[in-house]
Amino acid sequence: MTPEQYGPMIGVAVALGLVILRNRRQRTLRPHLLWVTPLIVTVLISFGLWATTQHPHFGPYAWLTFAAALGLGTLAGWWRGKTITITRAADGVLKAQASPLGLILIVGLLAARMGLREVMQSHADEWRLDPVIVADAFMVFAIGLIIAQRVEMYIRARRIQHGEGDAHLVTAS
Repeated sequence: MTPEQYGPMIGVAVALGLVILRNRRQRTLRPHLLWVTPLIVTVLISFGLWATTQHPHFGPYAWLTFAAALGLGTLAGWWRGKTITITRAADGVLKAQASPLGLILIVGLLAARMGLREVMQSHADEWRLDPVIVADAFMVFAIGLIIAQRVEMYIRARRIQHGEGDAHLVTAS
């Protein structure tokens, strides 16, 4: 590995440690605000994608790749949203705690992206893959993952608030 590759790996390791520490406790869940993060992320990623779609090689293959990435991201986001535990405290406040399985999914995706980057750089010509399209597909995947996760969480949170869900009542401690 080159020294330039250590920086991102160290950054990911530090971020992973912070996420693990943050996910050890339950956080208050505000279903009415679950749309904010997907909106911000979608707008920011869309601006980046808009800039790269001016790439001369974008055609039907690129858009098909993006559609597949969005579908896979949506599936992964739905699954990750299902792994989040949502409970209702005695005072009616919803609490959410991320599952280690969801974190494993994110770490696996980051590792796959880093590994794919190395493979893409050395084999892009022989595989006839455009690295820009692959990188953008990962961004579209992220949009699908974030939106589907939040939609799943919102649906479950609303059911729990209305007494229809699978949450259990937690007494205040």
